This record gives sequence, structure tokens and C-alpha cells, in this order.
Amino acid sequence: MPTQRTITAGVDGSPESLEAADWAAREALRRDLPLHLIHAYDVPSERSHLPEIEVPFHRERGALDRAVVQLSYAHPALGILDEQVTGPPVRALLAAAESSALLVVGSRGFGALAGVLVGSVALAVAARADCPVVLVRAGGHPEDDPEGSAAGPNRPVVLGLDLDRPCDELLEFAFFAAAARHAPLHVVHTWAVPLVPSADATDPTVAKSRSLSASLTPWRNKFPGTQVTERLVHGLAGHHLVKAAAEAGLLVVGRRISAGGRLGRTAHAAIHRTRCPVAIVPHS
Repeated sequence: MPTQRTITAGVDGSPESLEAADWAAREALRRDLPLHLIHAYDVPSERSHLPEIEVPFHRERGALDRAVVQLSYAHPALGILDEQVTGPPVRALLAAAESSALLVVGSRGFGALAGVLVGSVALAVAARADCPVVLVRAGGHPEDDPEGSAAGPNRPVVLGLDLDRPCDELLEFAFFAAAARHAPLHVVHTWAVPLVPSADATDPTVAKSRSLSASLTPWRNKFPGTQVTERLVHGLAGHHLVKAAAEAGLLVVGRRISAGGRLGRTAHAAIHRTRCPVAIVPHS
């Protein structure tokens, strides 16, 4: 296990995991961090005699070796650490997350109209990891240039922001991601109109707008080169975020640590219905 902070990607030989590993490699280059590729090999039960289950170890190791070769060729300046672990993938990835700046895993999809089928490993890791987790779907949007494009900014980063809870972790992650990509940041806050009018004479829309602007001001000052737009909309957060992320390069949503290893409705909607990579950021 690496002792330094890394960008970690889970590899299992599937197209989804290879896409995730390539995304992680580009993110490692942006952050000037090494890439840690990890493959967990869950040894089958001694009572199992099914040849399709008893996969030889050298075949399992081959998936990791192929990923290392492909990424080394595609990103020659990248430092790559590879690790083969015996045990359940969820346990191995959660352990790796403890020393990672970011954990990247692949998600599976049926197609643009059928939504995304996310594997149980990806969901479990996204709900419980100590660090932010990015889920990458194979065949999603083309990856942006890590150094930014001379033809213009990269695809925007979209942030779903809940003003009713502490949100500094989300803001820091989203602003940093946008700045590293030379991309604009679109911040979306959704809220439902109360059924019973408030005794406060202030227009609730105006109050929400002021609160949103106040939350963004210190981060705008820290990242003056990042173009930021803010949207205040009524309705369900998941619905509006999926729409906002239709052409995004990255969607950022939060996960409350106090939720006990469960993902909220907004995170579920983002993961299952969005084509672009989705970052799940744990916060208080």
C-alpha cells in the first residue's frame, strides 16, 4: 500500500474499469500525484469447483498488467504504482481510500436512454469511502485535455449545492476541479417552495439567492481565474442536476458522513442517470 497520497483507481479488466483508470491517470497528471492501480482478487471458496469461477491467478494479474502497460504508453510522464490484493474488492478499495486523495471506479451502462447500471462495488465504495469517489462510465463524454484546450475552455464542472448544510468540502473540491481543468463552474441549488408562507416578509427567492452568493464569494476570491455561474431553481435536485450535467465534464454532489454509509436520493439520481463522471464528496 502506498504511503503517499495518490489518485487510486480500481481495475478488474472490464472496459469500465479501464476507462476509469484512464480518467484517474489524467487527474493524477493534473494534480501532479502518482496513480495507484489496485486489483482485488477474491479467492473462491474451496468447495467451489466451477471452472468459470476458479479463475487462475495469472489471468487476474494479467488485467492489472495490461492496464499498467496501456496507461504507461498513453501517459509516459505519469508515475504508476500497481498493487494486487487478495480479498473482496469493496474492502480493498475502502482500505486504499484511506491514503488516497481521490478514488476512481467504473460504472456500467445500458445506453443513453436506459440509464446507468452501477455495480454493487461502485455503489458500496461511493457510499463509504473516506475520500471523494468518482464514478466513470465507459462510453461517456470524451475526456477533456488535462492542460486545457487552446480552442477554448473544457466542459464545465457542475456542482449541486445544498445550502442547508455545511458545504466547504464540496466547494473546495468543485472549485479546484474547475481550476485544474481551466473549465467554468456551474453551481446549482434547488429548493421547494414552502406550502406555508414564512412569517419573514423577505422574498424567499431573494433570501436563497443572497445565501448562495454569500457561500460562493470566498471561493471566488480564492479562485479568481475560474468563471462561475450560479442557478437557483425550484424542484427536485436530482432532476435539475441531471439536466445541468448533460454537457458537463464532471458532476459534483455531496454525501453526508452522518448518513451511515448510505447515498441520498440526489446522489443516486446523479449516478444512475448521468453520462459524465460523477464525484461523490463526503462532508459533515
